[in-house]
Amino acid sequence: MACTTLNTGMSSVLAWLAVILCLTVYCVGSSPPNFILLFADDLGFGDLGCFGHPTSVTQHLDKLAAGGLRFTDFYVTSPGCSPSRASLLTGRYQTRSGIFPGVLSPGSRGGLPLNETTIAEVLKPLGYNTAMMGKWHLGVGLNGTYLPTRQGFDSYLGIPYSHDQGPCHNLTCFPPDVKCFGFCDRGVVTVPLIHNENIVQQPVDFLNLETAYSKFASKFIRNSVQKGQPFFLYYPSHHTHYPQFAGPRAAGKSRRGPFGDALMELDLTVGEILHTLKETGVLNNTLIFFTADNGPELLRMSRGGNAGPMKCGKATTYEGGIREPAIAYWHGRISPGVTHELASSLDILPTFAMLAGAPPPKVTLDGVDMSKILFQQGPSKRESMFFYPLDPSEKIGVYALRMGKYKAHYYTRGSIKSSTTPDQDCHETAPQKQHDPPLLFDLEADPSENYSLSPQEHPEVAIVLKHMQHLRDDFQASMVFGESQGGRGTDPALEPCCNPSCTPKPDCCTC
Repeated sequence: MACTTLNTGMSSVLAWLAVILCLTVYCVGSSPPNFILLFADDLGFGDLGCFGHPTSVTQHLDKLAAGGLRFTDFYVTSPGCSPSRASLLTGRYQTRSGIFPGVLSPGSRGGLPLNETTIAEVLKPLGYNTAMMGKWHLGVGLNGTYLPTRQGFDSYLGIPYSHDQGPCHNLTCFPPDVKCFGFCDRGVVTVPLIHNENIVQQPVDFLNLETAYSKFASKFIRNSVQKGQPFFLYYPSHHTHYPQFAGPRAAGKSRRGPFGDALMELDLTVGEILHTLKETGVLNNTLIFFTADNGPELLRMSRGGNAGPMKCGKATTYEGGIREPAIAYWHGRISPGVTHELASSLDILPTFAMLAGAPPPKVTLDGVDMSKILFQQGPSKRESMFFYPLDPSEKIGVYALRMGKYKAHYYTRGSIKSSTTPDQDCHETAPQKQHDPPLLFDLEADPSENYSLSPQEHPEVAIVLKHMQHLRDDFQASMVFGESQGGRGTDPALEPCCNPSCTPKPDCCTC
């Protein structure tokens, strides 16, 4: 049993206490727990029904929230796709792995460095079966150098980047002859579907994609259970990134239009995963964690998502860009409730590792074990969160810092991704601005970041800012930037093509 591995240097009393703690809190029967990590795309704090949206149809996610733990103060490390995903899988800020600036493209020369350790690589030595389906967005590279199968996943089915990083003509809604409205990349290959390291379809049949994912997940879970293997399934969905799509099960079925249809389809896949867990008898031994990569793309208005009461959205370091809905569900182990403790996607790797009995990677981890929050045994170990823009620099450093209930902005900047809202701070016309002293907000009283605290009205502000400045200085002194993977440029020859020797490219890349 993985949980019973003890440090031989412990005293006998401490050893027995560790065994008792393991048996009464974490271990379930004689098997280590299974893990399912669900990761939505461009989903805002206010987009789920269980987080307050009046017309979102998310019955299965709502059931997870009702029967599990709902986080109100959960953060990702970046307001953009690739860097946020790197941090999730490694437990390290994206600046360490070099996943910046911006996001990776189909022909990117770089990707998540192979010397980074993912959650899958932490769990595999313990006998875990590992699989991923969905959006990777951490590089493809020459001959699939950076694909999930090179990063600890035994099997993979999915699109290696965003579904809009290809011509929109292959992205169709239900019925098939109705084109989705949207702006997608031109002059690159059509979007491929990859199984392990082979392209099995190009362009992707989006109408049946979620059905393929559901079948993949069900088969993976059933095979793992049949073999008696613990498993880790990572499902980073394409939903609800713009332009939205949905197959016959969900298209036109929600009251919220295309965004609601896409969200419903994601929720239906979650429901089928839950059904398989119940049928195979492993629901009680499976921790399911749900969150999203970054805030909504407000540029798309009603097609872009909803940040709820949070300020701005995607590509900004305001709350709407980096505070996400999060749910932890473990039937019979996690008590239903709501937590206001500070937590982050960085904390998922160390938490899964601890629960599985796996040693953490021998690198600098920015995540902390959040099992005490999950099992309501105490406060969060996380004191603070640091936020960089999509193009971080060592010279400028941290843009914003959350400490306790306070958040300080040392720099602010808007983005085209968050334009169209009435708040001019969100727009691309709001340039980078340094704040000295920093803007300071009490997020418990003012989660919308409307009212900066002044020392004249709030005497404690000076003390708070001094403490936060020390935290920022210490953090920046410890931060070692990795080689910029986005800065390595692109090469059209690296774009995935099912007929690599065909001409003329990219139009001939179909199969």
